[in-house]
Amino acid sequence: MVAALGAAVCFGVASVLQAMGARAAEPGSGSGVDTRLLARALAQRTYIAGLALDGLGFALELVALRSLPIYAVGAALAASLAVTAVAASRLLKAALSRVEWAAVGTVCGGLALLGLAAGGEGDGHGSTALRWGTLVAAGAVLLVGAAAGRLPGRARAAVLGLGAGLGFGVVEVAVRLVDGVTSPPIYALLLGGGAAFLLLTSALSRGSVTTATAGMVIGETIGPALVGVLALHDRTRPGWAPVAVAGFALAVVGALVLARFGEGGATGAEPATSGR
Repeated sequence: MVAALGAAVCFGVASVLQAMGARAAEPGSGSGVDTRLLARALAQRTYIAGLALDGLGFALELVALRSLPIYAVGAALAASLAVTAVAASRLLKAALSRVEWAAVGTVCGGLALLGLAAGGEGDGHGSTALRWGTLVAAGAVLLVGAAAGRLPGRARAAVLGLGAGLGFGVVEVAVRLVDGVTSPPIYALLLGGGAAFLLLTSALSRGSVTTATAGMVIGETIGPALVGVLALHDRTRPGWAPVAVAGFALAVVGALVLARFGEGGATGAEPATSGR
């Protein structure tokens, strides 16, 4: 759980740095799948710093996924939205209201309950259909990005963030399914992770940081948690299932409340002075 929370801190700060870099780069085509925007963002120092934090966060996430249920790791990663909100208030000069601070506390409280209730990871190895399904889902992430790129403003950021979350969710599941260097989950991990970064960069370049991150949190939390419980036999400590459900719900609800942090456009409208 310490590793999972460390990953959340890395991912939360990385999102703000990546937003700064994406906005400092030359505007892209507006497509949800814009590889040239990603290439230009990679020329920004703050974007590179964000990628470094993402790399550290991913390493910590791998540690967590090898010993905790997917639902526990996913809910812990929901704390990245709280970190994003706080980091945006400092780096992008946006103020947190009392409601947002209460939401931060809700996320943390939910995570505390999950930490108490979480058991070990399940002993399920996943069916052949699930292994190939992760690869199909990774490809679908690109289709979501292409469709979302046509949406206006806030809806575009939210749906692109959701698509990125689905891609990162594929990574979470694929890590548990990998059993060889040529297995479908390996390709799903690479494709899903790459597509997620592409969509997230497009979302952060024009939309609210917290709106995009909220969509990402939803996408990478709910679906993988269900797969973990239903297909990989993730369980809670005996008798602690209600506590786990309550903790999971609090973490996600807090993340959703924090999504309104960007309503005023403070994190999405202010130009960045340096790159990620």
